Amino acid sequence: MTTRVLVLEDDVALRTSLRLVLEDDGYEVAEAGDAEAALELVGGTDVDVMLVDLMLGGVDGFTFIRRARPLTEAPIVVISARDGVEDIVSALEAGADDYVTKPFDVAEVQARLRALLRRPALAQAASAPGEPQDGAAAAEVCVLDAEEGPLVFDRAAAHLRRGEREIHLTMTEYKLLMVLSENAGRVLSRAALLDHVWDRGFFGDERIVDVHVRRLRKKLEIDPAEPRTLVTVRGLGYRLDTR
Repeated sequence: MTTRVLVLEDDVALRTSLRLVLEDDGYEVAEAGDAEAALELVGGTDVDVMLVDLMLGGVDGFTFIRRARPLTEAPIVVISARDGVEDIVSALEAGADDYVTKPFDVAEVQARLRALLRRPALAQAASAPGEPQDGAAAAEVCVLDAEEGPLVFDRAAAHLRRGEREIHLTMTEYKLLMVLSENAGRVLSRAALLDHVWDRGFFGDERIVDVHVRRLRKKLEIDPAEPRTLVTVRGLGYRLDTR
């Protein structure tokens, strides 16, 4: 099945260049020059991944991401000339999965798309600092909670649920939880998580990890301000505790 990429970019020349490169890679490309048109495409067609500029006329990229997130779980890669830490954090908090600053190397964008679209492979064999467990134990992680019942992450099916309630994960949240769960009880540094979740050498701000951890905590924890499951080990990194 052909992978469909939505390119939201108001620079016609750049949008056309991206389309030609992606089509050469075998992707089907849908183009939009403004957020309103892109939202119509997201609501009316199946989109597998999105490339989104932030500096748009009318509705900006931040708003588009926030509006698109309830409509689709497709990964979102921001491509923007805005390279400040606050902009990067704001885009990730809005629901983006990755961030590329302009000017960029097209090969880098291609690599990030391939990494984000590698979800089925992760279910079979995630690259992680430690070895996953064998058998049924590798299929899910349970975090017992007396208030709302067990929190279960079924890695093979890519489902997270608390009791009967399914909790939706973005692509990056899924990959992050995959690596953490395969190394439950072990501290993983930012660098280790960048290497194994983003599946490439990362050239941006390492705090991208912190933003995704905060987002994931909102889905895992009863009280994200007092985490008991995805905990910070000051000066070292993060640890997933199962009980």
